[in-house]
Amino acid sequence: MADNVTSLFRSNAAHSPSMAALARESDGAGLVDFCIPCNPYFPTPAMFEDMAARLRDIITYYPSSADTITAELCSLLRLPPQCVAMGNGSTELITWIDHLLVRESLAVPVPTFGRWTDQPMETGKRVDMFPLQESGGFALDLAQYAEFIRARGTKVAVICNPNNPDGGFLHKHAIVQFMDAMADLDLVVIDESFLEFADAEVEPSVVQEAMLRPNVIVLRSLGKNFGLHGIRFGYLVANPSLAGRIRSMLPKWNLNSFAEHVVFMLKEHGTEYQQSLHQVRRDRMDMSGQLSSLPGLTVYPSQGNFLFVRLPVGAEGTVVRDRMLTEHRLLVRECGNKIGSSSRFLRLVVRPQVDVRRLVSGLEQVLYGTPRRGAAVPEQATGTGYSSGTAAIDRLVSETNGAGTQGLAAQAVGAGPGAPGLPAAPAAGIGMPLPAAPSPVPVGASGGMPMPAAASSGPPQMPQQAPQPVQPPPVPVPAPPVPQQPVPQQMPQQPVPQQIPQQQIPQQMPQQTVRQPSQHPLAAPGPVPAPVPVPAPMPAVASYPPPQMPTGPTPPGVPARGGLTAAQVRGTDGLSQAPGTSWSGAQSWPEAAGMAPLS
Repeated sequence: MADNVTSLFRSNAAHSPSMAALARESDGAGLVDFCIPCNPYFPTPAMFEDMAARLRDIITYYPSSADTITAELCSLLRLPPQCVAMGNGSTELITWIDHLLVRESLAVPVPTFGRWTDQPMETGKRVDMFPLQESGGFALDLAQYAEFIRARGTKVAVICNPNNPDGGFLHKHAIVQFMDAMADLDLVVIDESFLEFADAEVEPSVVQEAMLRPNVIVLRSLGKNFGLHGIRFGYLVANPSLAGRIRSMLPKWNLNSFAEHVVFMLKEHGTEYQQSLHQVRRDRMDMSGQLSSLPGLTVYPSQGNFLFVRLPVGAEGTVVRDRMLTEHRLLVRECGNKIGSSSRFLRLVVRPQVDVRRLVSGLEQVLYGTPRRGAAVPEQATGTGYSSGTAAIDRLVSETNGAGTQGLAAQAVGAGPGAPGLPAAPAAGIGMPLPAAPSPVPVGASGGMPMPAAASSGPPQMPQQAPQPVQPPPVPVPAPPVPQQPVPQQMPQQPVPQQIPQQQIPQQMPQQTVRQPSQHPLAAPGPVPAPVPVPAPMPAVASYPPPQMPTGPTPPGVPARGGLTAAQVRGTDGLSQAPGTSWSGAQSWPEAAGMAPLS
């Protein structure tokens, strides 16, 4: 029986098996689902009782037309119906976006939701995948992403906010800047399927901005937010032309009677829905803290209703997943089949505390061993007995502080582990900055790994500058070189501080955005949020330098340079609780655009 259950994961390449398939292969008793990102507090028991009482009528008769159901949803969310198209789940809308609006190419950061990579590839489109770096906590740098799009000549750009599976979050002003910078593309899609669970910003959605722009679509989910994945419904918001083009291709009865019943009953349960979101956010903080206490486990900051975790060195995710299911009746999402990820990562859905305690106990037994079974993770001191096929890579990265073979090369030049040539460990919560492509910019005592000089034996400032006529004349020292050394060599060093922000600041910007929500208006106790500090404006498209980024995703099982440790993540997890917004009335309902609630 256990073999039949675990074989369902190996036979399904793209996604985890459905709960129905798991139930058919087992009794299903006592199974706790940490795999499917679902709201565990909504609908309320009273709402389920109401649906159960009307089940016969719901499944017997035809639903109303999609236009009728869409009009009711738009009345609830205060959105113009001509700017909205409802689909049989967000996957149906992604399919039609691909067929109708993606002509030849699509860019998407990875790892992300699989349909954004799989769907266009199935129809023969070129998919340009922008790898999110583990060294940056999988944060998306929009400036580098824009450079990547320009270099590839991509026609369509996709951003998931928050991103799935890591839960990375981008603030509204940054996304609006990106949309305007990409105004010449065929299409920009902002997937906000998990945005209802975010609390890092008061009004994070860009649906209002999308309706005013000719090439922007915002995708929203209903099943994830309402805890009803089985009822396939979602919607998109765009200008009337784009929304109407999608809506004209949808079947008249593409929404079922369950979807209609839920949409029409939502207006009576706005308070319960808002309370469920607040509880999920509190559970996310508690769950992050409990998981971070496990030795060697890395927990990444998230604004979704799930957490992205990296298993300790030597742990194989498929083994952990199978044992958690068969030995502890816990279903977890192993991310080895997600492009840009590996089996070293799990996505764990936020659940109530009683379930989290069961999860932590199960992970402790599976990862660190019990008297009955061996451990999936070797002793940290020995580094032997790895079950992962990437043991050599894991050990290499661990021994070189995330610098990999480059760190060993620096040691081979003559810098021992404690010598000045090898950089110290990065500060807590700050990944090691990616090295610049060809420019050997010198780094002082505070920063990254210095590149070895070719054959210079002079002081370390000499190789900083490119002027070669100045370096050869140290031997003949008559009158000419004397005035040039104090002034001409000191003066050209002025541009050096201008090169550093071009390399390091864009990569650290997303970390500050995600990991320090205490600087955000939600952290202020008063009802009026403080102004958001505006970062440096996004450079003009024409001024982007040639891209200096990896050409492909990180190989499976290979951590990026400067991978964060669990201690670093715990120190700057960016998940400090923010006060929630109050509701004006018992029958109020939040809007998609974050406007004042209905009363």
